[in-house]
Amino acid sequence: MSHRNARLTVHGRRLIVSRVRDQGMKPAHVAKAMGVSRKCVYRWLQRFDAEGDAGLFDRSSRPHQMPTKTPPQVEAVVLAARAEHRRGQDWLGPELGVAPRTIARILRRHDVPRLASCDPMTGEVIRASKTTAVRYERDRPGELVHMDVKKIGRIPDGGGWRAHGRQMSKTHAQKKARIGFDFVHSMVDDHSRFAYSEVLADEQAPTCAAFFARAVAVFAAHGINRIEAVMTDNHWSYTRSLALAAHLKELKTTHITIKPHCPWQNGKVERFNRTLQTEWAYHQVFHTNDERTAALAPWLETYNTQRRHSALNGQPPISRLPSPT
Repeated sequence: MSHRNARLTVHGRRLIVSRVRDQGMKPAHVAKAMGVSRKCVYRWLQRFDAEGDAGLFDRSSRPHQMPTKTPPQVEAVVLAARAEHRRGQDWLGPELGVAPRTIARILRRHDVPRLASCDPMTGEVIRASKTTAVRYERDRPGELVHMDVKKIGRIPDGGGWRAHGRQMSKTHAQKKARIGFDFVHSMVDDHSRFAYSEVLADEQAPTCAAFFARAVAVFAAHGINRIEAVMTDNHWSYTRSLALAAHLKELKTTHITIKPHCPWQNGKVERFNRTLQTEWAYHQVFHTNDERTAALAPWLETYNTQRRHSALNGQPPISRLPSPT
């Protein structure tokens, strides 16, 4: 991720290096084309020559010396007082003679949970929250897959409001028209982020089970021959589906459900759903629903084989998959 005040992203810095080193353009011309100074161009060229691609990433702005840093002894006193009294920084500050803002930073630095998430009697964490969720990644493909359904509005023939503007839905007939929804079923591998999706007519239990069976076959064709566990939400089409249970039993796959009202526990497929919307469903104007549906498979191919993932060190999901047998 680029620094919030940086003029160029890492991609922009790579463009500078490519245009000067590979294409032979003059640094002054590159600077003018990209809207930066010549000094900026030379800086990134020098860093690339000295460190390679790693030199194009942001460096820490943390100073080498911090004379005003809170001593470890004071931090220990603050943490002990928080554990004993279970009070916030506005109370601990005057009691300990430390600025409340400093106490807040100490508590945040040591990942101390908020009081609102703790039991007032014991101090134990009793409420789930995104701030206390633990990030994880399984060690091998197929060890855990995530499955979910995303509902998106269908596109009327000739295009919807994205093609014709908001006035498209202002007439009484257009407001009353029942266009309906498409249901995008997706399965994502936890380790590699390899994904497979289909646009289906509903999210009923038989539909979800049939999609799972097809997704398992696609995963096997790409080298994921064993699905050890699948994680879903608590929708009845997953939890009460006899067909899905039969598939899971046949494959000896464990079914894991997330805690109610905690969708971030199934975060990898939830994040994939957001990418699916921004880069496929709403990335361009489609004039028919079939046109958008036909564009899903090519987009998935790009997603799995070319799109770089920051969680995979800039590599696509296919880079983490074994060769199919």
